[in-house]
Amino acid sequence: MNVAPDDVGIKIERIAMLTTVMNLGDLLTQVAHRHPDEPGFITPTRTHSWAEINRRVDAVCTALREQGVKKGDKILVHSRNNLPLFESAYVAFKLGAVWVPTNFRIAPPEAAYLGKSSAARVMIYDTGFENYVDAVRDASSALEIVVSLGNPRSGEFAYEAFAETPTARFPSENVDRDDPLWFFYTSGTTGHPKAGTLTHGQMAFVVTNHLADLMPGISYQSRSLVVAPLSHGAGIHAIVNTARGAASVLPGSERMDPEEIWALVEKHRIDNMFTVPTIVKMLTEHESVDHFDHSSLKFVIYAGAPMYRADQKHALRKLGRVLVQYYGLGEVTGNITVLPPSMHEENDDAPNSRAGTCGYPRTGIEVAICDEKGKQLEPYETGEVCVRGPAVMLGYDNNPEANDKAFKHGFFHTGDLGHLDREGFLYITGRSSDMYISGGSNVYPREVEEALLIHDSVHEVAVLGMPDSKWGELGVAVIVCKAGCKATPDELIGHLDGKLARYKWPRHVVFWDTLPKSAYGKITKKDVRALLAKEWEKFCLDQEASV
Repeated sequence: MNVAPDDVGIKIERIAMLTTVMNLGDLLTQVAHRHPDEPGFITPTRTHSWAEINRRVDAVCTALREQGVKKGDKILVHSRNNLPLFESAYVAFKLGAVWVPTNFRIAPPEAAYLGKSSAARVMIYDTGFENYVDAVRDASSALEIVVSLGNPRSGEFAYEAFAETPTARFPSENVDRDDPLWFFYTSGTTGHPKAGTLTHGQMAFVVTNHLADLMPGISYQSRSLVVAPLSHGAGIHAIVNTARGAASVLPGSERMDPEEIWALVEKHRIDNMFTVPTIVKMLTEHESVDHFDHSSLKFVIYAGAPMYRADQKHALRKLGRVLVQYYGLGEVTGNITVLPPSMHEENDDAPNSRAGTCGYPRTGIEVAICDEKGKQLEPYETGEVCVRGPAVMLGYDNNPEANDKAFKHGFFHTGDLGHLDREGFLYITGRSSDMYISGGSNVYPREVEEALLIHDSVHEVAVLGMPDSKWGELGVAVIVCKAGCKATPDELIGHLDGKLARYKWPRHVVFWDTLPKSAYGKITKKDVRALLAKEWEKFCLDQEASV
């Protein structure tokens, strides 16, 4: 059939229209219209309504647009958790700009790298971080507009002056499905952090998926407690809560205070929170967990790393079946697998127990285990965890080498190792970079760490492979004992008898007071390795001297 040229033009126009999506910033607009007087953001000193937050965001958008900020510009934000940080995401989204939040605990040179690599034109910064602005300016000529949350310096603008200026409703920028809205920087376990590009269309899927798979049934009456930096996973969680009009509750303490957390859970009838396993462990092991009413909790979501089984059992005893585990990288915006409360069992032998798994694939997501050539492996075979679906990022910004490595064989490659069972449940073995080879055999530290944590004296553990002239690598266990407890190396290694094959046993045990952790509470293996290297060198020299 012949098609008239005009008909072709109409069809092309319709196809183009289908790629246009809702600006994600309008999640805030919608909830402000639907629930204007309901709480949106609660701090120890004040409650801010959705209408107020939306008005402030529109005012900041108007002011920045008047300064020439346009679609595609990058907005670097270096701030503690507070209302302006929460608002700044919607400011960037509505402008059609790209949100580039940092973790406020990073050092000035790290912030300078983020500013330079993102080519941020705007920087919003919190009180006391003037030297971070200076570092970014020195590193990047792209920075033109600086907005202070406190008292601005010469040439800078005051955020509150922007936010409190009366203004008309700001019309959000028209966006396409693949228009960037967030540079989600990886934690940078090796080399510099990489900017995963999240888009309006992708994030719309992520929000919908989180609501369906992680927190079904939350509403404007729900309350979410912020216990992690809003710059990363907790920020995604806050956006998901915004979509349903659920208020975010901010603690007053900058550092984790378990007693304050449990008091806020009781006071505000918190029903959901996003956290990581080490924070769940800290909160449920603190005596204050027994002093406050936490029966309102429905979804205590943990991610970032699998939770050790011993810690999981303890949390279940304290909180009941409210734990939700999801597995997912920033590049897939947390959307790979889910293990809901119904599958968190304290008893390993319970019919519904799935001990050791991080769950089944999220709705609309495919998970595969692949070998180095991209061949999909059979159930129980260990390989790299690969994923595809609408939650996968657009790609790393301005990093073709990283994209070539991550996107191949039709999947995004996570760099994690694991296997699927016959029902499709995923079991994570560890990072490919964590695996070591001792005497020709692959050793996955995760399972060794799980076995050591069962010992009554062990609080935390990190197992690494260190260089050895005879075996190639030897396992070293770095142990933090529980308060008031002691153990010997022989006792801990003997504890593994009958639990693990001998070739997996660590050959050396060291005791530390603490393990280094990231700003998000995750044990950082690269920092453990750097500290351990000095001890290991001395140990090897002593061994040689004794021969």
